[in-house]
Amino acid sequence: MGTVDLTPYGISVADVRRNLAPSRLYEEAIRNDEKAAIADSGALIAYSGAKTGRSPKDKRIVRADESAEQVWWGSINIQIDEATYEINLERAKDYLNTRKALYVIDAFAGWDPKYRLKVRVICSRPYHALFMHTMLIRPTPEELAEFGDPEVVIYNAGQFPANQHTPGMTSKTSVDVSLEKREMVILGTEYAGEMKKGVFTMMNYYMPKLGVLSMHCSATTDPHSGHSSVMFGLSGTGKTTLSADPKRLLIGDDEHCWSDDGIFNIEGGCYAKAIDLAPDSEPEIFQALRFGAVLENVVYDEDDHHVDFSNTSITQNTRGAYPIEFIRNAKIPCIAGHPGDVIFLTCDAFGVLPPVSRLTPEQAMYHFISGYTAKVAGTEMGITEPQATFSPCFGGPFLVWHPGKYAELLAEKMAKHNAKVWLVNTGWAGGGYGVGSRFKLSYTRAIIDAIHAGTLSDSKTETDPFFGLEMITDVPGVPSELLVPKTSWPNPEAYAEAAKKLATLFTDNFKKYAGGVSEAVLKAGPKS
Repeated sequence: MGTVDLTPYGISVADVRRNLAPSRLYEEAIRNDEKAAIADSGALIAYSGAKTGRSPKDKRIVRADESAEQVWWGSINIQIDEATYEINLERAKDYLNTRKALYVIDAFAGWDPKYRLKVRVICSRPYHALFMHTMLIRPTPEELAEFGDPEVVIYNAGQFPANQHTPGMTSKTSVDVSLEKREMVILGTEYAGEMKKGVFTMMNYYMPKLGVLSMHCSATTDPHSGHSSVMFGLSGTGKTTLSADPKRLLIGDDEHCWSDDGIFNIEGGCYAKAIDLAPDSEPEIFQALRFGAVLENVVYDEDDHHVDFSNTSITQNTRGAYPIEFIRNAKIPCIAGHPGDVIFLTCDAFGVLPPVSRLTPEQAMYHFISGYTAKVAGTEMGITEPQATFSPCFGGPFLVWHPGKYAELLAEKMAKHNAKVWLVNTGWAGGGYGVGSRFKLSYTRAIIDAIHAGTLSDSKTETDPFFGLEMITDVPGVPSELLVPKTSWPNPEAYAEAAKKLATLFTDNFKKYAGGVSEAVLKAGPKS
């Protein structure tokens, strides 16, 4: 698709390859990256080196006058000064200037033309170029010809380390975002997901300024009625599986915005976990990892290039990136009307939360800010009992504003568009981990289907004594005795003890947000 002049950025490399087709990027990767390969499915296999996941402790936000009072500073948004940022930016440019050829991807973030951002990625690895070609929204030839100046620039010099002696640096990795300059600098990590989440971080800052709610969630719509819904959930809650619903069209699997016009996907692709991937369990994702897709850090057979998705010798975080149109039931363009249902998924291994509850606006804000799920004993070294995990707005690492800002926008959209909010527990019933059993996927699917069909809107409810939740007590296809936790536990005293423990964990966690929310939201939590 031609070249582009990078000298205005202080980059003098003459050979700049702009928006190469996937087939060309395959050629470049095989020629220039000795570890790159082509899987028997047709996907490009690439490796990110020492870093096989994001480095959240190395992410930095530039503290500058315009945004200083708006950013939620702390362990998520660690500040650096402008001088340090300029040092890292110069270091990245110096490295990129040593390359014989560079790759540029010009594309969009956000399917709604009214809100989309023009993003330019400057990198030295074909793998990174193909990844962002996949994950951003690909422009038509006409849009590319008229692209003009970008609104966001990513300098990916991940093969070159940060200088640990630079003020504010704690390792050889640094992922820096300047909200004012609309730039991102990557040093010391070749993990491609840093670029994707960098774009999301910026959208999480710019969109709320426009009254648009940016969300870490999946979104689907009914092909007949046009009824859309969004689904939030941390790892292990079943969000990916439940979003892959053949009865509905997929808007997107990870990052969305809710504007006055409806919802839209931020991305042009999907970035799925590949561990233990199989055609029986995840047929849509499995078939999407073909020519044009990227397989990251997987192990394959040297003879036939067949990928062993169960092999985690490199990392458990094996990934696959593919254009969203590779999913057969994807809705293109990835835009839909206002969601009628907002679903919060949690995997409560304590077995305390009900399988499905309808939330009041204040409860919705409380549980959105909490972003609760639980890690299960045995999944990680040292965990011998369920451990609560809280991630504000179900996407804590990518928030820029205080979580209360996003929660207020959610409540605003809910009220304006009459959206119902549901808390769905995909975890344990009849007791906690080790006593009860995991709620059957077929039952959870029945709950989600009933939500989408509107059959739970007028269902009978019962108030949970510890969390004040309005528990739905009648769902077609789900045994009623499982819908109220206290009746499903064999030991009522043990249930009460577990419920009090989880309620305390919620209350303790929420203390850090108390200054940014109303008294009504504070009172919407567990009952003391």
